[in-house]
Amino acid sequence: MRFGLIRGLALAALGTLSMSSHGADIVDTAVGAGQFKTLAAALEAAQLVDTLKGKGPFTVFAPTDEAFAKLPQETVASLLKPENRKQLTDILTFHVVPGKVEAKDVVKLSGAVTANGQRVDIVADKDGVKVDGANVIKTDILCDNGVIHVIDSVILPASNNIPETAKAAGQFETLLAAAKAAGLAEVLGSAGPFTVFAPTDEAFGKLPKGTVETLLKPENKEQLADILKYHVIAGRVYSEQVLDSKAVKTLQGAPASVSIQDGVPQIQGAKILKTDIDASNGVIHVIDSVILPPPQGANAQRMLEEAVAKGAPLFNAGHHAECATIYRNTMSELMSTSLPKSIKSHMSSVIRQADQTHSSTKKAWILRHGIDQMYTQLTSNP
Repeated sequence: MRFGLIRGLALAALGTLSMSSHGADIVDTAVGAGQFKTLAAALEAAQLVDTLKGKGPFTVFAPTDEAFAKLPQETVASLLKPENRKQLTDILTFHVVPGKVEAKDVVKLSGAVTANGQRVDIVADKDGVKVDGANVIKTDILCDNGVIHVIDSVILPASNNIPETAKAAGQFETLLAAAKAAGLAEVLGSAGPFTVFAPTDEAFGKLPKGTVETLLKPENKEQLADILKYHVIAGRVYSEQVLDSKAVKTLQGAPASVSIQDGVPQIQGAKILKTDIDASNGVIHVIDSVILPPPQGANAQRMLEEAVAKGAPLFNAGHHAECATIYRNTMSELMSTSLPKSIKSHMSSVIRQADQTHSSTKKAWILRHGIDQMYTQLTSNP
């Protein structure tokens, strides 16, 4: 079915209403409509009234009183309590999309990132439009600071963090065991947000026999952590953003290449099987193979080269303090990797010496000399 036909049927099924409430913001419009009393009370309890009366613009998928009534009565009462303000805020901001997105634009989308940070799925077909499973029953109530679309159910954001979401999926047992052994489980369960390219148990099964068992040994903790960090990027990065980039920078430090081969998206050669699985602190994309970072020495060399490429022009231009900061930050970042102890000891000594001088010029020279020595060590002992 062609998109134009789908769009027409979707809008017809919605009974699109082009209402104008100029002179009233989103909150005043909702209150005046008389069918959003619970929503108004929830906004008050979450202290979001002033936000949604602000300049915006905002797009609000507004649940009616009947929509809230579908929830267990004790659920609404509990959410309105002061101690549950954060949870209520998370839910309400999941109904808000930054910007003004009218019905003609909504039906062109497959999803939208909300003010909560998580993404809602949008499906438009001959039966109408659904937002995360809720039916859009009225559209385009225009306000001074945005637009309201009315939905028939309250939509709920993901409440489980990344490890909890992975555990519930039932196909990431090896990944979870590896994260625990590497000391990363707590990190991935923290506020984040993070984006994880998660290899399935079958993906780990592709590795040579005995590899996983070896990596799980305590003495290989740093190596395992490096591999797992290569599967994680900072922030909540959805599939469209991933595919728009040629490479993503991982927490391990090295970039991972992104491509499309025969119509299949890939990261560092691994096929991306499923995308955009929301968690409370990030998003998961499922991949079919474990991806391995470049040798640590090669990655360190690249980082040192980048530091000099950025720092040297600054030093030559007289910005000695900025140059020294780039050099020091690079060396500090390398201290958290699995480089040989001899190189780490050298770096620690250089950083300590640099920190003891108050001259920006001398500090930059000390750090640059240390970088040159490190680079020589890495290239002579690849």
